[in-house]
Amino acid sequence: MRNRKLISYLVPLFISTGLIGCTTVGPDYTIPENATINKPEAAEPFAAAEENVYRQEPLPTHWWKLYDDPVLTSLIEKALVANTDLRIASANLARARAVLEEVEMGTVPTVSVSSQPKFGRNSAAADGIPERYPDRWSHDSGINISYQLDLFGKIARGIEAAGADTEAAQAAYDLARITIAADTAKAYADACSSAYRIGIAEHSAELQKQFLETTTQLTHAGRGTAMDISRASAQHEALRAAIPPLQAQQKLALYRLAVLTGELPNTLVGTVGQCKTPPRLSRPIPVGDGAALLRRRPDIREAERKLAASSAQIGVATADLYPSISLGLSGGMTSRFSSFGDTNTFRWGIGPLISWTLPNTGTARSRIKQAKAEHQAAFARFDATVLNALRETESALTSYARELDRNAALKAARDQSALANDQAHRLYRHGRIDFLSTLDSERTLAADESAYAASTAKLVEDQISVFLALGGGWEQSGVQEPAEKQ
Repeated sequence: MRNRKLISYLVPLFISTGLIGCTTVGPDYTIPENATINKPEAAEPFAAAEENVYRQEPLPTHWWKLYDDPVLTSLIEKALVANTDLRIASANLARARAVLEEVEMGTVPTVSVSSQPKFGRNSAAADGIPERYPDRWSHDSGINISYQLDLFGKIARGIEAAGADTEAAQAAYDLARITIAADTAKAYADACSSAYRIGIAEHSAELQKQFLETTTQLTHAGRGTAMDISRASAQHEALRAAIPPLQAQQKLALYRLAVLTGELPNTLVGTVGQCKTPPRLSRPIPVGDGAALLRRRPDIREAERKLAASSAQIGVATADLYPSISLGLSGGMTSRFSSFGDTNTFRWGIGPLISWTLPNTGTARSRIKQAKAEHQAAFARFDATVLNALRETESALTSYARELDRNAALKAARDQSALANDQAHRLYRHGRIDFLSTLDSERTLAADESAYAASTAKLVEDQISVFLALGGGWEQSGVQEPAEKQ
């Protein structure tokens, strides 16, 4: 009896206290002050952005248009519509939005309606009546409305967490876009660069074939030996052997490109496969600064939104320390069919439903500790993402700048080797130098041609790596937003 009186006093007290002191428990989210992204050094211009290679200008929305290559532009636009990985990211975004809608429904009253017509009879013995009740029709119908009072912000924090998760899914979708754009550009550049290198290899083999023919003629004229022919023939075959791997590389790049654009592997062999030169930029790359990078990169935005979601989950877990209160209203009618609609058949009721785990709060406190630990991990991942973004960008800028220097040196070496080889051929035909010197000049020219072609191909790959590191290309101006709410 004493416990019942205590409960009768506590219940109104809880309700009145909750209604008066309604609050949202848990921390209000802000990016921690000691986060790497808040350091002034992170927003400074890139150390590797040399003036003669890069421009301190904002990165354009669609960086691939800087190549002025209509084929490349059309392939990337197609990939951004048909790519399967992008469709997966779009579905994940749609799911996150649906989860948010579900959580937001916690702020809406729950309504249920019931109707139960029945024929039969009740137990008379249960009512202490010796005779049986007659068989008859009866009817029971009603409506129940319940509304959960968010006195301690559990629903609000849940909505906050789900909203942050949705924004993280949107950032993941944007990250998929820039990755697919870069992968498509790299596959296209690889296919074109392979064709370019095939042309260089075939030219070197053709030059060696001509040298073999000259050596054969001179040998038949008494100015050489059969060994000279064998050596020239061996070098010719070695140069021919470099062509099949490049042909395979070209086909593999075309297969990869087709799948990236949602096509069957062999679809692009007869069209894009005709590309013979890699795309090249005619002007320095615009790179902006660290501040623009930190705002633009989707992986940073995704990590920050996951950090916000983990902060909100602490509030969700903390709210379990307090009572959960729902208000309910029910009404209906219970009657025989013969008295259906009479005023004395109607019923209604209103009252609160209080749920609270007392006195054991150990489970709730354990969940709070878990949420706080996850928040610390999310913070560490956020810092790591920022640091990695800056590292990737500086590395990509450095690699491209140094490859430009290497490419220029290789071009100079190739030009000098071509000049030396031409001189060696003229001297060899006139008997001024020996066969081995001429053969060595051929070998040197072929090696320098191959190295220069490989460096030219790598330049394009490094350019695309710079654009990928800068995080551009996810913007969707003029494009329908994916995974729209149904």
